Amino acid sequence: MNPAGPLARVVLAGVGRRRAQASVVALTTLLAVTASVLALGLIAGSRAPFDRAFAAQHGAHLTVQFDATKVTAARLAATGSAAPVAQAAGPFPVAELRPRIVGGPPGLPVGLGLPSLTVVGRNQPDSGPDSIDQVAVIEGRWATNRGEIVLDPDSLPPSLLGARLQLPDLPGAPVLTVVGLAHSAGGSARAWVAPDALAAFVSRDVPAGLQMLYRLTAAGTENAIDSGRAAISAGMPAGAVTGTRSYLDVRAGALVRTAVFTPFVAAFGVLGLAMSVLIVGTVVAGGVGATIWRTGVLRSLGLTPAQAAGAHVAQVLVPATGGVGLGILCGNLLAMVVFDGSAAAYGAVAPSVPLWVDAAVGAGALALVAVAALLPALHAGRRSPVDAMRLGRVPRPGRGRWAGRLAARLPLPRPLSLGLAHPFARPARSGVLAVAVGFGALGVSFAVGLATTLDSIAADNSRDEAGEVVVSTHVRVAHGPKSGAAAPGPAQAPVAAGEVADAGDAADVAKVIAAQPGTARFFTSAHAEVYALGIVGPVTVTAHTGDSSWGARPMISGDWFRGPGEAVADTRFLDETGAGIGDTVTVTDHGVSVALRIVGEVFDLDDDTVDLATDETSLRGLDLGLAVDSFNIDLRPGTDLVRYVDTLQDALASHPAVVRANLEEGSEVIAVMDALIASLTLLLVVVAGLGVLNTVVLDTRERVHDLGVVKAVGMTPRQVLAMVLTSAGGIGVCAAAMGVPAGVALHHRVVPLMGTAARTGMPRAYIDVYGPVAAALLVLGGLLIAVLGALVPAGWAAGTRATTALRAE
Repeated sequence: MNPAGPLARVVLAGVGRRRAQASVVALTTLLAVTASVLALGLIAGSRAPFDRAFAAQHGAHLTVQFDATKVTAARLAATGSAAPVAQAAGPFPVAELRPRIVGGPPGLPVGLGLPSLTVVGRNQPDSGPDSIDQVAVIEGRWATNRGEIVLDPDSLPPSLLGARLQLPDLPGAPVLTVVGLAHSAGGSARAWVAPDALAAFVSRDVPAGLQMLYRLTAAGTENAIDSGRAAISAGMPAGAVTGTRSYLDVRAGALVRTAVFTPFVAAFGVLGLAMSVLIVGTVVAGGVGATIWRTGVLRSLGLTPAQAAGAHVAQVLVPATGGVGLGILCGNLLAMVVFDGSAAAYGAVAPSVPLWVDAAVGAGALALVAVAALLPALHAGRRSPVDAMRLGRVPRPGRGRWAGRLAARLPLPRPLSLGLAHPFARPARSGVLAVAVGFGALGVSFAVGLATTLDSIAADNSRDEAGEVVVSTHVRVAHGPKSGAAAPGPAQAPVAAGEVADAGDAADVAKVIAAQPGTARFFTSAHAEVYALGIVGPVTVTAHTGDSSWGARPMISGDWFRGPGEAVADTRFLDETGAGIGDTVTVTDHGVSVALRIVGEVFDLDDDTVDLATDETSLRGLDLGLAVDSFNIDLRPGTDLVRYVDTLQDALASHPAVVRANLEEGSEVIAVMDALIASLTLLLVVVAGLGVLNTVVLDTRERVHDLGVVKAVGMTPRQVLAMVLTSAGGIGVCAAAMGVPAGVALHHRVVPLMGTAARTGMPRAYIDVYGPVAAALLVLGGLLIAVLGALVPAGWAAGTRATTALRAE
């Protein structure tokens, strides 16, 4: 007789008889694999998003802007043959334009002005697979008519598709409709229009500039970029080059913004994997352990220990295999949703889950299920049939009686005291339930804290400058245009190098602002470059006039400066100089030095922001020729923002100043991370709930005779329900009381690592986000997981009739 036939029938019969257990194993495996594929896939798929987007878009290593009045298009096209240039594109007409929202879909802030945008005239987003800077259209379409424009949504208000933008600084104040949203990985522009449209918008007196895009034969270092820049500029007329931008500068900013989230994704991935291993293992092991009685029956029918163990393992692998397949599919679908939703954050190139992740997670999950089932199955198979049938029905005599006696003394109804004492009768199974709830509470507390931290970072850093309104004035260019910044276009000509804007204008602007109804307070800012010992290259310093403490960035340590001689610095400055809070640093300019005492370390995620901030009087010993370039204004409550901006702009019409609302900038990366937190947390909670469900199902089925007895002596269905839920709830509260502190500890460990990845420290306000009330609610969340997981089997136990339960013995 072939033993494989009866063994196969035993396996199929076991799967059919234990449909509830098979369903729990399948669902648990499905969700565990889904969480693992999602977490590992996001870790692998989101690595180096800028590099992936830059390669896919064939981005420009160097973007150079020229004055169209000093160089011809033919001359610029010839620069593509320079020695370090591998490929060139252009010239494209370019101008700096400052649009204002004048209409569009409901909900837009009509009347508000947008920041100055570098607008480039291009016929199409790309011109072939090898074209440079293949702009990715995220939503909508490309601009083809004169009245259309495409915007890069980064650092702009959301939902601008369909908006009508007016260009008030141009003749006739033309109006454009936003027909598309697009992204350039190399940051070549912030908006695009048809080439003839740009030529028509810009007056002949102020012609548009020209932009060239270059890919270099060597572009991995700043020195290589500088060599390419020098070769391209060689022989050009003086002042022909108005600005350049290296892709390395764009990459540095992108890496800082995304690297901060790598530790978080890794932590969630490890948490998901650990929880998957434990929950799947305990669910499977508990299910096999609950069938010891059936093992004894199979042994008595003639199956060998190996055959009996193999039958149990196969019974578990059948539903687990289906769960693994569906889990891989669901994990990939969820990852696609997250990746597609983060197209802008990833440079409009959506990554995908690598195949090795699917293979590794699927094989690992099946191996885990097989091992988790094999160990208890072998243990049961080695027992004699009589012992297996006896141990599979009842717990060991005397276990947990002390807990029952103690619980009986509590001033609680008898069903509740019985429920509290029962977990001690089967400590191993109660431990399985505690592990499920504990990991669920850990995941929820970690996720809640992380979401709170990310939202706080987004709220505190959603604006480049302080205040609800910013007034920008002409700036002093002390050392010529910086290589890392796009130069202003002809429509917004800067003050010539070495020239200082009229200080009297700044004083007049301050008087107008102070007299403006709705002004609550304001301070001024001026920027300059100095040198500090230990730092290669210049350091940007911001000099404030007035009380700037209300607009201070979040402090990692120390305090905002209060007077002359004091300064605050970011983490990168302190690391490179070796200075700390209370130390004095010396900054120099043209051989003249000034000592500044560091009194605070500021939180700064942006490489383009200042390294030092101090009071304007602290730098008077240096010949910096400081000129105010911005006024940061805080408004009184109830002030109409649009009306205030319009009125102030009219009042400053005779001054070289531009008034704009300081709009909050949405963060695509944080939106993606919030979605990821919600997805993974939901999966972990459901896995934990299934672990509770499986454990309580096994327990109530084994206690069916006891349930019949208590019902026979008068316990009502409602009391049975309360008894079972109390048993699970007591374990849930204890497990959550341990899981929540573990989640808090994990949050306190991961958040500083996020700061380290971004080369900055983390303010305590971003770490200490758990208050007593929040901690108590999280513990109650663990109780909720346990109660909800136990609700279905508790209802089954309450609905079982006493006679049916007693016959089950």
